[in-house]
Amino acid sequence: MTEPHDHHHEHEHEHEHEHEHEHEELSEADEERERERVRRLALAQIRQYPDAALRMKAKEVTEFDPYLMQLVERMITLMADAQGVGLAATQVGVLQRVFVFDLEGEGTKAVVNPRLVDPSSETETEEEGCLSLEGVRVPVERSARITVQGVDPNGDEVRFELEGLGARVVQHETDHLDGVLFLDRLDPAARKEAMRQIRAADWYNQQTPPVVKVSPHGATRG
Repeated sequence: MTEPHDHHHEHEHEHEHEHEHEHEELSEADEERERERVRRLALAQIRQYPDAALRMKAKEVTEFDPYLMQLVERMITLMADAQGVGLAATQVGVLQRVFVFDLEGEGTKAVVNPRLVDPSSETETEEEGCLSLEGVRVPVERSARITVQGVDPNGDEVRFELEGLGARVVQHETDHLDGVLFLDRLDPAARKEAMRQIRAADWYNQQTPPVVKVSPHGATRG
């Protein structure tokens, strides 16, 4: 004789698995809602188009002090919370030539007083977005490869030779420090699409007309 099969116990066990699965799904949904809540809070601390600070040119950093370190730490946190890959100081209302960005395989880097050198003649047109223009994504032409030089928050020299996304990000962030938005680099068709997306965005104040200016780094071809 074999041991009797406990159907009641099996039924309870199946219910336990169902509840565990529901709990996992609920937990994932809760985590997603929390990430979105954090993202929204971070975006609320980042200047949104057409905020005047986004059109101001940042000044060279001359003092490497605790305030600068605190600024960089805050920017890194905001960038991560907002689910971005780059953030310039002007985007948080600080007119200092500083930006932070994610360097693939090496984590987040901060560049103070950045200079872009050796842009490649080869360009790439890829979809680009901005934490100051939430939800707006349009194709932007950038140099495919570029080098950014500067110093870190301690004043030590840094140099990054970049291509692909990394090159695109540092060009985007350096533009921010010069009061230039990616809107300024668009061809007429892309600009029209970008303005359509902006006017449709719930954060846009339609009473403030958009301002388009020419990048001091040259035309779209970088």
